[in-house]
Amino acid sequence: METHFATIWESIADAVPDHDAVVHGDRHVSWRDYEDRSARLAQSFLDAGLGPDSKVGMFMYNCPEYAETQFAALKIRAVPVNVNYRYLDEELLYLLDNADAEAIVFHASLSDRIERVRDRLPKLKLAIQVLDDERRDGFPEYEEVVAAHEPAPRIERDPTDTYMLYTGGTTGMPKGVMYEIGNFCEQFLLSMPMLLGLEAIEDPADIPAAATALVEEGNPMVSMSGPPLMHGTGVWLGLMAPHLYGATAVLSTSRSFDPDDVLKTIERNGVRLLIIVGDAFGRPMLRRLEELAETDDVPDLSSLGLIMSSGAMFSTEIKEGLLEFMPSAVILDALGSTEGAMGTTMTMKGVPAQTAKFSAQPTTKVFDENDVEVVPGSGDIGMVANGGTVPVGYYKDPEKSARTFRTIDGQRYSFPGDLATVDADGTINLLGRSSQCINTGGEKVYPEEVEEILKEHPAVFDCLVFGVDDERFGQRVAAVASLEDGASASGEDLVTASKGRLASYKLPKSITIVAQVPRTMTGKADYPSARKLYTG
Repeated sequence: METHFATIWESIADAVPDHDAVVHGDRHVSWRDYEDRSARLAQSFLDAGLGPDSKVGMFMYNCPEYAETQFAALKIRAVPVNVNYRYLDEELLYLLDNADAEAIVFHASLSDRIERVRDRLPKLKLAIQVLDDERRDGFPEYEEVVAAHEPAPRIERDPTDTYMLYTGGTTGMPKGVMYEIGNFCEQFLLSMPMLLGLEAIEDPADIPAAATALVEEGNPMVSMSGPPLMHGTGVWLGLMAPHLYGATAVLSTSRSFDPDDVLKTIERNGVRLLIIVGDAFGRPMLRRLEELAETDDVPDLSSLGLIMSSGAMFSTEIKEGLLEFMPSAVILDALGSTEGAMGTTMTMKGVPAQTAKFSAQPTTKVFDENDVEVVPGSGDIGMVANGGTVPVGYYKDPEKSARTFRTIDGQRYSFPGDLATVDADGTINLLGRSSQCINTGGEKVYPEEVEEILKEHPAVFDCLVFGVDDERFGQRVAAVASLEDGASASGEDLVTASKGRLASYKLPKSITIVAQVPRTMTGKADYPSARKLYTG
């Protein structure tokens, strides 16, 4: 059996056809139906003229149809393309044009945007609407398309096929990060069993038997993604990787992060693996649990064995607070990006947690500006590099590909842009993205270090730190912060409380208190919007 998501998922559908593949509220899609519906959609793609390497856009909120569209594209060796459902016309047009999209599946409530840009997309051959709270004339309906087609025949696939995920990052336009699908799939086959407490699987042909055993033993894997599937953390860790082991992927019915919905869904479905994005998800979950504890109404979270976080800072006090309500769970905080995974830190109840400290993977290095490896314990700052499963490059951007994916001493590395130091024991201390580093009077300030200190103030719920132009120093440190419910503090109070804990040049010169710190739907920092809220 080739190492390919579609081929492995087909084999699991044959092995455990009646087991749930996707759960969305009261909707349960079995592995049999998951594979069958995806195959019928795949045939509609073929009939429209799509084939290997064709790009299929997914412009949807979390739903089974998102997973089916991805599966359908992979079945015919096409490339599923994630599309941020917050994109408006020009952003949507840019991404679909850049991706050379030939088909798109979208929620009907987003169809007005598709309608306004489709005439400017000459390569677009097919646009299918998934009905939600409305219906738009002029587009075929998803269920009708599925019902009108026979399942596409299964085929042999090439592990060198392209898998691509678009990432917006913190700056610039979205860019498609390309992987060889076999290498990308193999990465999860090697790493996930240890994290999920499963036996390691080296040969994909052994997967159906392993999935069958888990189901028959009453010990199936159940995963839930807090972030949306259009985000790499959500779709990779919450669906694609667990599906390699026959897992049930549980999707939230809420279209924004709702801690009540997440907690109730864990209890209702026996979720064992929860995916979140750092403090942006962990902090509101903890606050809600603390509120529920006051009325002795905390949901049963005993099924939860592993919480995985990636993509944003995850503070020590939030990890420790969550473990008070989930004492048997393990928290895995991962250092990584769309361009590759680089390190992890594990936290358990009774084991001290740390913020932004990661145990490096064997293939992870930190290099200085001259491509010389940083000496552990030296205190020197370098750029984190992943030498494991390295992307092929950025789609249609050879210049950025050459800057980000480089070869040093015969080894190919990915440099997503994270700055770090290395302790004497090899631990990586993450400082933040180089693109957000603040240069004030020649001194460098790393926003995440300052954010961590500010968040420790009892009145602070969330904050972002960034640089703004300064006539004298080039840049000065600034911040926006939101407060806990019922808390009272001024920006001056927060600055004063941080004195003595940070060097004076790292202190924000002023902090603007806002109702809500701007973050993307995936929980990542929205620095451009934060700067607009800052009043100086």
